[in-house]
Amino acid sequence: MEMPKASDADKERFRSVVPDRPDVVVKPMFGNLGAFVNGNMFAGLFGPVIGVKLDDEARVELESTERTVPFGPAERPMAGYAGLPEVWNAEGDGDHARVRAWVEKALDHVATLPPKEPKERKPKAAKK
Repeated sequence: MEMPKASDADKERFRSVVPDRPDVVVKPMFGNLGAFVNGNMFAGLFGPVIGVKLDDEARVELESTERTVPFGPAERPMAGYAGLPEVWNAEGDGDHARVRAWVEKALDHVATLPPKEPKERKPKAAKK
């Protein structure tokens, strides 16, 4: 499975569309970025593609009106996520606003989900 790396410009663009709120955390994931609320990812960056987790109704709306792309590895796209149209990656205020609106819609949806419980870390074996 090939993992494309996001460029610095891709990461900057991603951060610019993620709402600046105290409950939102952006962190690295496999050379890309993910945006989380309550421990759940609502938007991610996979190479140059921004993906958003939407409720079924909003995802159908987006996919039926825009040229979305699968989000994640081609062999195993992430269920429940829609990759925003690649043409929206071009510089332009109109597309930036559209991306930001869908990211905010994803945040609103995922914020209603139960918080993700942190996984317990296994203790490291003692060195001899």
